[in-house]
Amino acid sequence: MITFTPLSGAARSARTVPLAYLLQVDDVRILLDCGSPDWCPERVHADEDENEPLPWEKYCDNLKECAIAPTVDLVLLSHGDLSHSGFFPYAHANWGLKAPAYSTLPVQAMARVAASEDVDGIRDEEDVGDQPEEPAEETTGEVAPSSPSPSPEQQAPSPTTTSPAKRRRYVATSHQVVEAFDSVTVLRYSQPCHLQGKCQGLTIIPFNAGRSLGGTIWKIRSPSAGTILYAVDMNHMKERHLDGTVLMKPAGGGVLESLARPDLLITDAERADVTTARRKDRDAALLDCVTATLTSRNSLLLPCDSSTRVLELLVLLDQHWNYSRLKYPICLLSRTGQEMLTFVRSMMEWFGGTISKEDVGDSGNNDGRRDRRRRDEDNDEDALGALALRFKHVEFFMTPQSLLQTYSNKDPKLILAVPATLSHGPSRSLFAEFAEIPDNVVLLTGRCEPGTLGRQLFDKWNDSQREEAKWDRGKIGSNIMMDGVLKLEIHSKVPLEGAELEEFLAKERVAREKEAVHQAALARTQRMLEADEAESESDSDDDNSDDDEDEEVDEVERTLSAEMAVDEDEDTAKLAARTTRRQKRKRDADGGGAGGEWGLNEGDEGVTRISFDIYLKGNVAKATSFFKSADGQTQRFRMFPYVEKKRRVDEYGETVDVAMWLRKGKALEEDAESEETKEARRRKEEEEAKKTVREPPSKFVMRTAEVQLACRLFFVDLEGLNDGRAVKTIIPQVNPRKMIIVHAPESATNELIDSCAKIRAMTKEIYAPNEGETVQIGQHTNSYSLSLSDDLLASIRMSRFEDNEVGYVYGRISNVASSTIPVLEVAAHTQVATTQRQPARGRILGSRPTQALPQSTMIGELKLTSLKARLASVGVQAELVGEGVLVCGAAAKRGQGADLHGDSVAVRKTARGKVEVEGSVSDIYYVVRREIYGLLALVAA
Repeated sequence: MITFTPLSGAARSARTVPLAYLLQVDDVRILLDCGSPDWCPERVHADEDENEPLPWEKYCDNLKECAIAPTVDLVLLSHGDLSHSGFFPYAHANWGLKAPAYSTLPVQAMARVAASEDVDGIRDEEDVGDQPEEPAEETTGEVAPSSPSPSPEQQAPSPTTTSPAKRRRYVATSHQVVEAFDSVTVLRYSQPCHLQGKCQGLTIIPFNAGRSLGGTIWKIRSPSAGTILYAVDMNHMKERHLDGTVLMKPAGGGVLESLARPDLLITDAERADVTTARRKDRDAALLDCVTATLTSRNSLLLPCDSSTRVLELLVLLDQHWNYSRLKYPICLLSRTGQEMLTFVRSMMEWFGGTISKEDVGDSGNNDGRRDRRRRDEDNDEDALGALALRFKHVEFFMTPQSLLQTYSNKDPKLILAVPATLSHGPSRSLFAEFAEIPDNVVLLTGRCEPGTLGRQLFDKWNDSQREEAKWDRGKIGSNIMMDGVLKLEIHSKVPLEGAELEEFLAKERVAREKEAVHQAALARTQRMLEADEAESESDSDDDNSDDDEDEEVDEVERTLSAEMAVDEDEDTAKLAARTTRRQKRKRDADGGGAGGEWGLNEGDEGVTRISFDIYLKGNVAKATSFFKSADGQTQRFRMFPYVEKKRRVDEYGETVDVAMWLRKGKALEEDAESEETKEARRRKEEEEAKKTVREPPSKFVMRTAEVQLACRLFFVDLEGLNDGRAVKTIIPQVNPRKMIIVHAPESATNELIDSCAKIRAMTKEIYAPNEGETVQIGQHTNSYSLSLSDDLLASIRMSRFEDNEVGYVYGRISNVASSTIPVLEVAAHTQVATTQRQPARGRILGSRPTQALPQSTMIGELKLTSLKARLASVGVQAELVGEGVLVCGAAAKRGQGADLHGDSVAVRKTARGKVEVEGSVSDIYYVVRREIYGLLALVAA
């Protein structure tokens, strides 16, 4: 039984991202991808209702319900971008999504980079609402102080705000991102992973999907549900840094054998109705636009992602810069740009395309020697083995301010800024200033998520094109001149100044004082308890111990006297009582006699004094009756709270204190370290502490900027996805038994369904569920346990098929009193004889009764390529002619001048599960038939 529920990115949906699907195979629930939406969408109208549900709320509620239950047993991540893996850190840290997660190594690394870039960019600009805040009063103006904080981790509540984004957004922290992706188990391509625990019996295998580094097609094998293929966002075309998906063999070789004919295919149809222009034309259009703009002394802004598709752009631009010998800078504006390149340089085995050839010098005889010499001259250790990923022309910048300090607005340059959606971060702040400069170019390479500024700019460009030049018609459009005024909300974080800074420092000072007083009170209470315990133990000691205790009490009194900022009256009373008791003990030690022993000394007439071996806190009154006082009220006495300390023992003796041994082990390790090592570690810690700059108190600011558009806008599709022609060609060759369409708008979904309906061999069981809609595939099967009798087991004729042995069983079930499991026994001969005597009517005199022939079944699927190889091993020539026809014998040797009149046999696959062997009765015929039977398992009754 297979149950499939799209949590987000469903078919027939206007919002096809993010991707997250819940697949249930029997009792195992698998989360396929866990993408995050864009948390900073544009406000369509200025008077937009802030209480209106945001587009991601339903998705977040569904995912939270699945994660908290918890009902997810397995997580599979297919690509390392935000739309596939961005939400996993938050769900892992806050909702308990602790199920085993799997991905390839590049997906794990690239997803960490993308998520870190996203959460840092959002948290540096807006208050994401980690802590519940009281409703704030709105203020007028463009600036809104929010969350003054000395550090991103500790932020004070905001007194006022006008930001529309105060509604809940699920943004993780940098530490949560690292922790979540460290828990992901990485696999290699084509590496089977046999799961254990609740998922026992399932096998997952990753295959190359193309489009992104480490992009994965997941193959899930279940003993009950069969083979499930999850293949989304594929690219069959070879790119500069990646090979195409392995689903399609190169040069029209068909589908990879291990991925063909799955029981269920889950795939996307986002571009089923799109015709993409040729890659050569798209690359040429982008490079021509870049070169023409820079040579005219203008600049380009290219919004990009931070981990996946930016690699293809960098390789393309770097090769163009080397070929054209351009001197203009390529500026990558990203916090994680250098970290991302450090990761990818250590993953050269995952690359393809032209990068691997360039690294090993396969383009010529002397190229490898020249590349090694150039690498030695440059002495670039980080680029060892990654010559094509050095990007000598790329400069890295962390913030827009650092970029503008190096290059002014008048300097021609190409800027790659994150994120691609222009919803927040460096790309948005740069666009506000960049778009006002005439003849500058904003170059888009993707359509982005609906509701973002990047999608609005794409729609503006697409609507300005002629009907035959739109992006989905297979043509390259032209750039357009933008005009008008665009209102943008710019969020930023600025240091506090003036009265706001003084107010914050005053609040911080008061908070520190309260914390100091609280800590002093705790320490004082602890010391008082320790002093009381010491006093109670000292009553049974000798006179010398009393003197020592007096000194300790004096020390405690001096300490307490210096810390009487809180509860002064109570502390004074306690000190006085303690001083009185100390003087009494001195008098008793000097020879108080019997009266001193009981606390009744000479000269103390009229004074009632009670003495105990221990100090009892509180006032203890003397009562004549233990049960009742004179006025009828019960007298209450303070009792010493004695707790007997019991030694913990087990059946072997005293239990082992693990903490004590750990402390001793750590102490021994520290003692074993040399003084040089300790000094080096101490210096390192001091240097790190000095490098950690304490962030000044700051606030979140939102301003509305009116951008006067004067730049040019151009779009070139470099998303690296299959278009409609490829999708309609690949899916029929995969030929699944059942198919589920996801991640597609309504027009593309209908286009793919209509295309598959025209193919007679394609399955008719195609599902396109909406978001939250559950699709059930297959029916519940009941399994029973049977025990085979010895007689039946001896009568079975087994046939070997691959790694299994198969046999035909015919019998009857009987119950045995000594066992709860039914036994399958050999059928009685009387029943068979009765069955054979039934057709007695119409018998011819002297004829024998008819008998049913034994039934036989062929198990397996005949592959003509396997049959050809098997015939060649026995000396029979065979050639494939046409589609689904294998000619064997003399007819296969015509090209070699052999006898044309010899015996020949044709093997033809006419339909699914049907094979025809056509030819004259000859030795070749019997040899071919024998080899066909050898490739299949014959099971006879």
